Amino acid sequence: MAPWHAPNPPTVSHDVGLAVMNSLTRQKDRFITINGGRQLYWYMCGPTVYAPSHMGHARTYLGFDIIRRILSEYFHYDVTLVMNITDIDDKIIDRASEQGISCEELSRKFEQEFHEDMQMLGVAPPNVLTRVTEYIPEIVEFIRAIVEDRKMAYESNGSVYFDVDAFRSYGHNYCKLAPEQINNADLLAEGEGKLTQDFISDKRSPRDFALWKKSKETEPSWPSPWGEGRPGWHIECSVMASQILLRMGVPYGKMDIHSGGVDLKFPHHDNEMAQSEAHADCNQWVNYFVHSGHLHIKGFKMSKSLKNFITIRQALEQNTARQIRFCFLRHKYNAPMDYGDNTMEHAINMEKLFVEFFHNVKAALRSSGVLTSQNQKWGEEEHALEEEITKCKKRVDGALRDDFDTPTSLSALADLVKAKNIYIESKEKVGAAPNALVVRNSAVYITKIFKVFGLASENAGEIGFGSDAGVDSDAAGASREEILAPILDALMVFRSNVRDMARSQNINGVLEQCDAFRDDALPPLGIRLEDKSGTSSVWKLDNPETLMKERQIRELEQARKEEEKRLRVLEQEKQDRLNSIPPEEFIRNLTLDDETTTKYGQFDEEGVPTHFSNGEELSKGDKKRAAKEFKSQKSKYDKWRAKKIEQIGI
Repeated sequence: MAPWHAPNPPTVSHDVGLAVMNSLTRQKDRFITINGGRQLYWYMCGPTVYAPSHMGHARTYLGFDIIRRILSEYFHYDVTLVMNITDIDDKIIDRASEQGISCEELSRKFEQEFHEDMQMLGVAPPNVLTRVTEYIPEIVEFIRAIVEDRKMAYESNGSVYFDVDAFRSYGHNYCKLAPEQINNADLLAEGEGKLTQDFISDKRSPRDFALWKKSKETEPSWPSPWGEGRPGWHIECSVMASQILLRMGVPYGKMDIHSGGVDLKFPHHDNEMAQSEAHADCNQWVNYFVHSGHLHIKGFKMSKSLKNFITIRQALEQNTARQIRFCFLRHKYNAPMDYGDNTMEHAINMEKLFVEFFHNVKAALRSSGVLTSQNQKWGEEEHALEEEITKCKKRVDGALRDDFDTPTSLSALADLVKAKNIYIESKEKVGAAPNALVVRNSAVYITKIFKVFGLASENAGEIGFGSDAGVDSDAAGASREEILAPILDALMVFRSNVRDMARSQNINGVLEQCDAFRDDALPPLGIRLEDKSGTSSVWKLDNPETLMKERQIRELEQARKEEEKRLRVLEQEKQDRLNSIPPEEFIRNLTLDDETTTKYGQFDEEGVPTHFSNGEELSKGDKKRAAKEFKSQKSKYDKWRAKKIEQIGI
């Protein structure tokens, strides 16, 4: 491993005890910013925009959105996030050519879709967004400095290549992240792009990589000292990150954190660091390199050929953004993750656990009435629940300081929900009201952490997920009439229908209208009505989309059961028709595989076959099988006949 130097600013004013899994050291390192304070500089590799964004993108960008929120909202860092958009690249050129459109038209289309997808997932935009095509002059100058000033790159046949051997000869370390891959020909070729494979012979060494690519006649190009061409893939990030951070006053354009998918380690990120350290004449351009883990779909790498390629929009048709975020929170950001039915089922169940928790807490608070009328003395149960809250806070805090361990954090929060449920049940057993404040304390803390994780909206208030999930909206700007109109309309229709049923003394009709009001009228309004045996019903606010999906699932399940019943009836009718055939007739009509030639030709006095239809006498074994067929059909026929006789009363 190349040597890594821990940040050592003159003073450290903000050290939260955070340990980060650093890909440069392959271990957890204590996190200290460049300046030792709250200001944190972060560069993240953005997408190459040539196709729809898929769940692999979601794994990276939603995962790092969670980390960004933890850093800023829990550890109180002032995070500046810079992200690029690669809008010119071999893949973009190739795809634009296939579709007969310009590279700009293609890249702008998919960039717009990417931003929309991120917004739908609740991923906050970066502080600074850069596009490659808007930084061409800076890229050319950056390359010129490496060639002429640093002598660590060379021109060859109109292209410019980074000289890995020269870089090493000046005392720099190359391939810090994945030294074991330094001679991996497949990865090296992939990093250069398939449109530039014809120029490989221009290099001095297979490990050298393109900073500037000579453009072919049909490819986009920009002027440079080396002729018309376009940037290499790796140089883009180095230039844009350095330009932004230098202007922000960071020496050498260095950064605290650089992030991206684990598949970018080599050659992309290793090459980024090499050319940036060559340009800045420094040995550590990045202090902490953080990578997200691989995403597999039902055990396999995502691939269109395997028909398991899932775009973000397809995923959002099946699950909500909150459920997908729960799914990612349940897995460590840098661990391999399998995205499939079971994975999402666990996430949905966890969401239901907390949804029900918030509903029950709010119901308990509503039923508690005025606090002054309630006994506020804490007994053993109240102290026990408060101890669970304190224990949960310590577990969550320790987990988040240990490399953003969200799975352990969620587990701690789920345990607190269970502790609250045990407390409520203990009170119900003795007919006592729960202490509203201690119950509220648990919900307030969980809501606070959910806001950090991006699960609860900023306007959620102290308890619950908030209006981003369609519940608990404060309806800012909406009049009282606008808020109540849909509910009052539903009530008016319900009242009118019930009155009509009552006038006609149709009791069953009244009950049906009550069920229809619960199942059909209220869910689109975001209201869940639950009937309780032996007590009054309970209403709960929920996401209308969630309630409608639940109703759709119930209807589909009912339709499935009815279809199964119909098929069973058809199968039974078919079986009855077969059973109604006397055994002599049944055995004579059996056919061979061609379904036209009868199987048997001669029979004994009881009707049991003795010869095949071709005149061949049955062997001993064949006779035994034929007799078994005859006996089986006779048994079925006798049972059918007895049943029919019983039905007609003979």
